[in-house]
Amino acid sequence: MDYNQYLTKAMQWAKEAGDVTLRYFRNPELKSVTKQNDFDVLTEADKAAEKVIMDNIRREFPSHSILSEESGTTTVCDSEWLWVIDPLDGTTNFKQGLPVYSISIALQHNGETVAGVVYAPYLGEMFHAAKGSGAFLNGHKLHCGQNDRLSTMVVATGMPYDRDRHPDNNLDNIARVSMQVRGIRRMGSAAIDLAYTAAGYFDAYWELNLNLWDIAAGALMVQEAGGEVKSIRSDRNHSIMAGSRTSLNVFRPLIK
Repeated sequence: MDYNQYLTKAMQWAKEAGDVTLRYFRNPELKSVTKQNDFDVLTEADKAAEKVIMDNIRREFPSHSILSEESGTTTVCDSEWLWVIDPLDGTTNFKQGLPVYSISIALQHNGETVAGVVYAPYLGEMFHAAKGSGAFLNGHKLHCGQNDRLSTMVVATGMPYDRDRHPDNNLDNIARVSMQVRGIRRMGSAAIDLAYTAAGYFDAYWELNLNLWDIAAGALMVQEAGGEVKSIRSDRNHSIMAGSRTSLNVFRPLIK
């Protein structure tokens, strides 16, 4: 099956939603609220971008279901197709005026991700992938890095929103890894972390307690760029590690 028709639509929607977010970016009048705690922020830009994407999906593919970070699941009975969207991944960055944020859109067919887009509007970076067709950044094909030396690796991670009340908060891993690698980066957007891993900008990425909308599009990009996405364990939602097999063989033993 050719999934590129869906990918083309998703890229258009991501660009449209990204343009909406730019109108709010660094606006001192930006309205926001907290969700689970003070670490978990929602802005009016999140909702505006979500509306753009969901309206497009409902118009173009009314028989498809939708899973969105902000609105939850919109289910169509017996639909084989599920759009998984994070309309603004990196909301804390966005609210602070930091340009590292993205729009993430993925399409699943019977539970398998077959198309994905991660678009960073301010940076002008459009990452996209379709099953069996490779991963690309602004039209240039991506390949995961093949670094097999821990001491020269630059890796990425993040911390869960419940880190203040859950002792399993990744800080032990960060402390351990920081003593072994050249550098750790916390970009603040899991979708960008995965896309940058697909591009070889990061040698590896790991994080605990993610949601499907955080990783669906980016994980496909890593896989289509020749890499692997592995479950670290099953007791903390989606807890994953990503990178090339060469890099993960060396990096994997550090993560608990």
